[in-house]
Amino acid sequence: MQKIRKRHFLDYGIIIPYVILCVIGLLMVHSSSAYLEISNNLPNGYHGKRQLLFWGISLVLIFLIYKLKIDIFKNKQIVKLATYVIGLLLIVVLFMNPVNGAKGWIQIPVLGSLQPAEFFKIYVIWFLSYSISSRQRNIPNHFKESFTGPLAIIAGMTALLILQPDLGTTVIVVLLVVLMLLASGINYRYTLIVGGAAVVGSTIAIQLMLWLGRFLPTKFQYIYGRFQAFSNPFIDEFDNGHQIVNGYYAMFNGGLFGVGIGNSIQKKGFLKEAHTDYIFAILMEELGLIVALIVLAILFFLIIRILLVGIRSKSPFNSMMCIGIASLLMIQTFVNLGGISGIIPLTGVTFPFLSQGGSSLFALSICVGLALNISAEEKRDRFAMENNQLYEVQ
Repeated sequence: MQKIRKRHFLDYGIIIPYVILCVIGLLMVHSSSAYLEISNNLPNGYHGKRQLLFWGISLVLIFLIYKLKIDIFKNKQIVKLATYVIGLLLIVVLFMNPVNGAKGWIQIPVLGSLQPAEFFKIYVIWFLSYSISSRQRNIPNHFKESFTGPLAIIAGMTALLILQPDLGTTVIVVLLVVLMLLASGINYRYTLIVGGAAVVGSTIAIQLMLWLGRFLPTKFQYIYGRFQAFSNPFIDEFDNGHQIVNGYYAMFNGGLFGVGIGNSIQKKGFLKEAHTDYIFAILMEELGLIVALIVLAILFFLIIRILLVGIRSKSPFNSMMCIGIASLLMIQTFVNLGGISGIIPLTGVTFPFLSQGGSSLFALSICVGLALNISAEEKRDRFAMENNQLYEVQ
């Protein structure tokens, strides 16, 4: 009997786009951070080399997660342990020194800093997938009873994000929870209610922020500034609207074919977060609109591929995990591009796989590892059912 191992079920439709995006990210981090390195007397390629280190660690994480049995993530005690660990990290980070007005990072030797909020996104997907799959039969008719406890836990942890404050991750988590609940099998009436409430609520929230934001505590005044810049960045071009306006200039300068790699003007001190939040604007400036659309196409292919794995999965847990991962990538892309293009208020969210940052890359790579593991498990189960007399699947 011939043995078929797990590596034979590797999903190249997931791993190849991931690798392409990360390589493009390495190139853009190296290019967009060049002026920052000169101005801060850092060695040439400092940020690019650090990002390469982060990617190397990310590949190890993907390999380790791929080798695990997916049933480990369905274990109640493991889920409970993850809840305690994430909750503790979100509390500890509140006692750290603020960076850019927010307490979001824990300093770690060699790696620099750890951002618990990035891993909280994975936890939300994991915890909701576990909760939904274990309550599958009760969801259609007992929605409130099924989700009161899990939603209370997530709400409590999200409140810790607000205290940092981290508006961007809070928005992502809220949208992620909504999308996963809508995909859980709830009654269609909830879908209509939630969808309508989201549109009306977000419109009211934006207007209230513009009218009453000036009365917020000093700690949250930066949020009001971003909403002001969102309404018209050119009114305050040299303060709150500075980033958005220079992001516009970067995207306009690039045209169809770009000014050439390394030739960006806006990265030379005009865009303070050129290698993180605004890396896609620098990509458009240096490589042009056509390449930017190709990058988006690759990312959307990855998202659709993971979503299809979820839709085709036989296991409710596997299905919700992949739907959650695809939703996270889609939401984070929308929030980043929406912020730099002025569609929504700027929130400081990184672009998936391209922006510099270890925590973000680690978290998203873990998501890719989970998607690969689930895809392999689903393929293996189907293969075993069809060929159980000819092959031994391991």
